[in-house]
Order: sequence, then C-alpha cells, then structure tokens
Amino acid sequence: MSFEKNVRRVEPYVAGEQPGDKDIIKLNTNECPYPPSPEVLKAAGELSLERLRLYPDMNARKLVDALARYCQVPSSRIFAGVGSDDVLSLAFMTFFNSDKPVLFPDVTYSFYEVWARLHGISYELCPLDESFRIRKEDYLRPNGGIIFPNPNAPTGILESADTIEEIVRENPDSVVIIDEAYIDFGGRSVMELTDRYENLLVVQTFSKSRSLAGMRIGFAVGSEKLIGYLKDVKFSFNSYTLNLPSIELGAAAVSDDAYFRETVNKIIRTRRRAARELSGLGFSLTDSMGNFLFASHETVPASELFAALRSSGIYVRYWNRPRIDNCLRITVGTDGQMDRLVEFLKKYLSDRRKKND
Repeated sequence: MSFEKNVRRVEPYVAGEQPGDKDIIKLNTNECPYPPSPEVLKAAGELSLERLRLYPDMNARKLVDALARYCQVPSSRIFAGVGSDDVLSLAFMTFFNSDKPVLFPDVTYSFYEVWARLHGISYELCPLDESFRIRKEDYLRPNGGIIFPNPNAPTGILESADTIEEIVRENPDSVVIIDEAYIDFGGRSVMELTDRYENLLVVQTFSKSRSLAGMRIGFAVGSEKLIGYLKDVKFSFNSYTLNLPSIELGAAAVSDDAYFRETVNKIIRTRRRAARELSGLGFSLTDSMGNFLFASHETVPASELFAALRSSGIYVRYWNRPRIDNCLRITVGTDGQMDRLVEFLKKYLSDRRKKND
C-alpha cells in the first residue's frame, strides 16, 4: 500500500511473557515477589473516586516532594515519569542529539537499541570484557552520550562508583545516564554525584524494590538544568503523564522506608542462598547485585533448560543472542518459589545424566 512508505518501522523491544495462569512460577520479568507496603494499601483505600474526574497534578508534586526528601535533593532536581522506561525514552529524545554516536554496552538492556533506532540516534556498542565488565577506556572517547545500567542487566554486574565518576568527569560535553533499576539490591547509588556533575542523570524505578511494577513509576535525579530540559520535552507532547493513583500510591511507598528495606533484604538473602544451590548443581553464575541470577550450566544448554522449565510451569528469561545464548536470567522469587526451581533442576539434571549414561 502506498501509505506504508511513510511508516516508521522499528523492531520493538520484546518483554518477558505475562502468563495468565496463576499457577505459573513467574521468574522472568524481575518483578518483586512481595506485595507493596501496607501504606500503599492504606493510601489506595483513602483515594477519593471523585478526584478521578480531574486531571492529575502535571508536576506530580506530592510524589516528587516525597522523593526529594528521600533522596535529599531539591524537588527541582527530580523528574517523575511513567516507569523508568518512559523517563529513559524521554532522556534519549532530549539529550542524545549529537552527530557523534551514543555509547552503551553490547550486553545490556535491549531497549537502548530500540530507543536509539526509534529516535534516529546514532549509537555504538562497547563490548564488555570476558567477565561481563565495562571497559572504562571505551567510554573515554568522543561520543554523543553514554548510558548503561548499574548493576548491568541481564548480567547483574556492579561497577564501582569511582569508575562511574571517572566516566562522568571525563565526558563534560556529553550527558551520562546511569540506569539504576537494580541498585537497591546490593549496590551504592551514584546519585550523590549529581551534586558535582551537571551532565549526570541517574534513573531509578518503583517496579523492582518497591513492588509497584503495575503502577508504572520511574524517576530521574540530575542537575536543575537537565531536569528542566526533560520537563520541556515532556510538556511539549503530554503534560499529564503520571496518573493520580500512581502519584498518591508512589508517595505512600516512599514513606515506608522500613518495609522497603525489609523487602530488599529478604530478596538479597534468597538470592545468595539460591546462588549457592545452583552452583552446587553445576551452574556458573555472575556475582549478581540485582534481584535476579544470571546462570549457565556446565553441560546442559540454556535453551534446553529454558524449555524444560517452561513446560513445568516455571518461567525464566532466555535470549538467543551472541555472548549470552547459553545463559538464563532467573528472577529471585520467594523462598518457596526458588525451592521449586532448584528441586525441578535437581531432578531434571539427574534424570538427564541417567539417560545419557
């Protein structure tokens, strides 16, 4: 058809499956296995339906102010959006407009390539080393911007704050975005560096450690100048991005720091235990600092294990992509869910060995 010549075509990001069967053990999308804070439930009960007929606060001030107190920065240095994906896409649109390529790792969050193609942004992939670590020198050259997650996804590898600071310091003419979706599970945020570096943007999400993936809340912390530019782009096409329930319930989640820390610590304990048990079954694992494990087996292909787990009602994540096509990313679930995973793998591997003997 003639109109199709004017259609923008991109290869979209492929998210993990969202099965409708409640009996599925869902360890494929890095959601939190625990419910949100009781304060969230309380706030939901107090939300007046009458208020839903009105537009929400376009500046999401209640949520932004709560985050400002929590992060100990002025509200003018915080930007809230519809999940960190919305914030990151806006950041691509706002800051990556150079004729030089944007730099990010070859093994990382695959949405970066999608956004770059969608917005017509030139980019280059910087290969991680054999241990899946960033090679700092790859980012100390002319570029149109830099972005990478810390901890990285899907590997879970955490880079030091000193490494990140050097990259930011040596790129004063580029915006450096650090995607901290998983920072709460074992890392140190570099948010404090935004006090000293005007070109640094740090992005976080409520989808993982705050158990609110369904509410779609993300935010960025940066200099007033960067946040101002983000707001200009946002208000150029949609002033009312965050809905009222997200603003109210997000603020309630931030208020309950004790519950947040309890949830994070439970996931960290389960991650460590599950890593030990998988290692005992012949898996090699990265030192993941996320709410997931990144594992490959010494003898059994990841594609085979992925299919076997799926047929048993346990969903994990697998990519048929270079360098990681023999790895599985396994979300850390509850202790009971991880026990089911380990029990299945133990039996499957044992039966497979007997069959091949």
